[in-house]
Amino acid sequence: MNIKPKEATAIINSLIGGVVPKIGVQHITVGRSSEINAMVSALEEVKNGHSIVKFWIGDFGSGKSFMLHLLNTVALKQKFVVANADFTPDNRLYSNDGKGVALYAAIMDNIAIQTKPEGGALPTLLEKWIEQIITKTAEDNAILLTEIRDEKYLGIIQNNIMKTINEITEVGGFDFGTVVMKYYEGYIKDEEGLRRNALKWLKGEYKTKTEARQDLGVREVINDLNYYDMLKNFCKLFVSMGYSGFMINLDEAINLYKISTSTMREKNYEKILTIYNDCFQGKVGNLFINFAGTKEVLENPRRGFFSYDALKTRLSTNKFETAEIRDFAQPVIKLLPLDHNEIFVLLKKLKEIFDFNYKSHIDISDDEIHQFMEELFNQPGASEFLTPREVIRDFLNILNIIRQNPKVDKSKLFGEVEVYDERPDDSALDGIEEL
Repeated sequence: MNIKPKEATAIINSLIGGVVPKIGVQHITVGRSSEINAMVSALEEVKNGHSIVKFWIGDFGSGKSFMLHLLNTVALKQKFVVANADFTPDNRLYSNDGKGVALYAAIMDNIAIQTKPEGGALPTLLEKWIEQIITKTAEDNAILLTEIRDEKYLGIIQNNIMKTINEITEVGGFDFGTVVMKYYEGYIKDEEGLRRNALKWLKGEYKTKTEARQDLGVREVINDLNYYDMLKNFCKLFVSMGYSGFMINLDEAINLYKISTSTMREKNYEKILTIYNDCFQGKVGNLFINFAGTKEVLENPRRGFFSYDALKTRLSTNKFETAEIRDFAQPVIKLLPLDHNEIFVLLKKLKEIFDFNYKSHIDISDDEIHQFMEELFNQPGASEFLTPREVIRDFLNILNIIRQNPKVDKSKLFGEVEVYDERPDDSALDGIEEL
């Protein structure tokens, strides 16, 4: 198995903790080849200037977050800039109290490129872009690269930064350009404070215009109303640098569904509609946005996406699709659960990674893996509640017990597995009064 130690540790630790690892997911992928092939085709379209929105729909624990992380891995290899963020009670698409810009800040914090797959790549990208401007300015003005960094050429380079920004931005370009120039100034003069302030502005972390004007001399800040325009600006910037596009993954859409006031919930769904229309009508290029949520989030007629008629007409599933005949070109992709054979293959892969990570050789045969699965799948409620997440966690916990207690009775361990309903309780939502 061609796996790095860092990936093996991330996989084992994350899965035992019940979350998807940020790196290495390609090593534990089973039964999703059709979805992956469809995504590779979609990424090609986005590379060629189109924009796409996809909705990944599946039961709790069915692998939605896993698919988004897998998409990351594929997109990073295709030279995309990638960012992930979760919707939370404090992060949403539309807001008038800072929750929209909080989502933007989470996206910008998690920007990743192939050389920084775990996120935090925004400063690296800015510096790479500035280096490109410096090199081009030196070539255009016949100045030696060794001399161009001299402060006397600061003005020429700043003019070129602003010129390039004006070419690629539509909304908020002046302030965006001014802040990038400040970042460049801090970069050239080695003024860490100036670079930090510029980065703070670009990440949407300034709360007041006054503070931003004092620190950077700009008139505006990134806020709930303009953050989406700024994401589009960054998309164009990344493409101008030579990247294939910008992919943004937004997980836990259940938190939009849970918004208690119908007016605010509709405003958030209206924002999804705006993004959807922008992407499919060609108003924005090289942007790929993924949403992940449960079937209830999509189809609930009272609070789900389908409660907003304009979204319902766009997101209704192809009526000719069946479990056997799939259409991966449509916006909504429903994730079917892994079958027992696929889970067996997954558990075998996990044992291999576990052994590699701990430099051990756990004595557990294929027959014993089947025995573990039978015990689990025959539990009361297994057909209704059992998720891959729970199967994986139980299996890794058992491997950990065997690793530390080699003489333990495996059959007794397998007999102690239980199935719980891990789904979040949304019944309380039914009692919430609609405002």
